Amino acid sequence: MHTGLDAEVAVVGVGTMGSMALWRLAKAGVAVIGLERYAPGHDRGAAGGDTRIFRTAYHEGADYVPLLRRAYDLWRALEAEAGREILTITGGLMIAPPDHPSTLTVLECVRRFGLAHEILSTAELAERYPQHAGLTNETVVLDRYAGVLRSNVATLTAAERAVAAGATLRTYTRVTEVVPDAHGVTVRTSDGDLRVAKAIVAGGPWSGQLDPWLDKRIYPRRLVSAWFLPREPAEFGPDRFPIALRRGAVDTSVLPAVDGGFVKVNGYTPQGEDLHRQDADSIDYTVEASDYQPHRLVTRFLPGLFPEPVRVGVYRDGYTADGQSLVGWLPTSDRVLSLSGFSGHGFKLAPVFGEIAAALVTEGRTDLPIGHLDPGRVQ
Repeated sequence: MHTGLDAEVAVVGVGTMGSMALWRLAKAGVAVIGLERYAPGHDRGAAGGDTRIFRTAYHEGADYVPLLRRAYDLWRALEAEAGREILTITGGLMIAPPDHPSTLTVLECVRRFGLAHEILSTAELAERYPQHAGLTNETVVLDRYAGVLRSNVATLTAAERAVAAGATLRTYTRVTEVVPDAHGVTVRTSDGDLRVAKAIVAGGPWSGQLDPWLDKRIYPRRLVSAWFLPREPAEFGPDRFPIALRRGAVDTSVLPAVDGGFVKVNGYTPQGEDLHRQDADSIDYTVEASDYQPHRLVTRFLPGLFPEPVRVGVYRDGYTADGQSLVGWLPTSDRVLSLSGFSGHGFKLAPVFGEIAAALVTEGRTDLPIGHLDPGRVQ
C-alpha cells in the first residue's frame, strides 16, 4: 500500500453493489475499506425486502446476458464460500402480449444465446401453473435459470466474506463527500477524513450526495412491495410457483413464498417515468392505502392469494434517465469509479458488477461487456 494512505481503495456504500465489490477486492488481496452509513443487510435501500428476482432471459436487453451468466457463477461461488443458500432456482415466467417489447427482447435473448427455455401457450400455462388467472393471448416464456435471491442475506454474506478475506468495514459511518485530486481521493466521513488511492461510489439512492456529477444524473425513487398470504401455501412455494413477470394487462412481478414466508408482489413503474430531483433521505416511509391498492389486482390475476396484504414495505433505489446503470470511471475523474443508478433491476447482477469494479481498479480493464453502461454516455 502507498505510504500515507488509509487503504488502496474505499468502497462507499456496502449494500447491494458495494458489498460485492468489497468481497471481490478483498479476495484479490487489495487493501480495501468499506464505509456504510447503516450496516450490511439493512432494509432501507435497494436490497431491502427479503428477496429479489434472478433471471437470464432479460427484457431490459440482450447485452446483459453474458453479465447474468457470470453473475450466476458468482452467486454460486458466494454460497459455496459461506455455506449458505442465497439463490433458489424456481424457473421464471415472462408473460406479455406477443408484440410487447418485453416479449420481443426476451425471445431475442433466448435465441441469441441459446438459453434454456420453453415457450408455453396460455392453455399450457393454465394447466401447469393454475395459480395464474386472467390470461388471454399472451406469449409465455419459461426461463429455466430464473429464481429467487435472498437479498438481505446476500449483502450481509458478501460483506462478511470480505472481512474474512482481509477487508476493513466501518459501519454507521456516513460519508459526506468523495473528493479526488491528482494524487488520490479524500473521503470525508462523520468520523473524519480518509485518504485512499481510488474510491468506488456504490451508494444506491444516496450516490448523488457523494459526487456532484452523479447528483445531476441519479434520481432517488420510492418503491413499494407487498406480501400476501396464500390460501394453500404449498401451491406457492418455490418448488411449485416460479417467479413471474407480467406486462400488458397488468404490470407486476411476483415471487414465491420462500423460507416459510409470504408471496411478494411488486408494482412496476416504467423506466423514465416519475423521475425528479429529490433527496434520498426525504423519501417518505409512511405507507398509505394508495400505496398498495394496485396490488389488489391479485384478486383478478392471483386468486389463490388473500387479496389484502399482510405486509407492505417502502424501499429506495437510484434511477437514471435511460434506465441503465452507470458502471465505470466518472468522466470527471479517473480515480472515482461509479457503481450507481441500477434503476430497480441491478440486484441480480451485483456480484458481477463487484467483480468488474475490482478488475477495473486492479487491472484497468474488464473483458465483460459494459460499454452500454459507461457513465460517459450520459450528458
